Amino acid sequence: MTRERIYTKHGDDGTTGLFYGGRVTKDSSLPRAYGTVDEAQSVLGMARAAAGPGTELESLLIPIMRDLWVLMAELATLPENRSRLESGKSCTSAEMVVALEHLIDSLSARFEPPTEFVLPGGNVVSAWLDIARTVVRRAERHSIAAAPHPSLAVPYLNRLSDLLWTMARWQEGQSLPVRGV
Repeated sequence: MTRERIYTKHGDDGTTGLFYGGRVTKDSSLPRAYGTVDEAQSVLGMARAAAGPGTELESLLIPIMRDLWVLMAELATLPENRSRLESGKSCTSAEMVVALEHLIDSLSARFEPPTEFVLPGGNVVSAWLDIARTVVRRAERHSIAAAPHPSLAVPYLNRLSDLLWTMARWQEGQSLPVRGV
């Protein structure tokens, strides 16, 4: 059985191919943005692994990690080819942003928010979520140049960083009483 090789050597010149064609240097705004989203997805994988299989956190992270593939597809597309992208499949949708807002609201109702600055590291899972949050914030900064308005990549990443902060605090305080109980 002949297998295709993982390496192509096309990037040896310092360029990378994009979704729907075209090439840019590997240090341009597009690969910088989608590469940072890829890094965030990997850190979320560490949070998922630390939480363990079958946990509620894992069930919440998997769809977000899949959303990040959509975001990376958008960020890996030249502006002149973005009209070919499909909302929610290869382009960030308003529904994706709203879903994060609903999740933030739902989780926030389950614990009392801290009233002071938080020192990361309350436990391993929350620490990984805090690292993911900082990587997402960097991805957000890079995406401003890579996906200007009307793209929803930046709002999605902004909400995701808020959600990851919320998830980290939730993971630290699961033993705390739920508000209203």
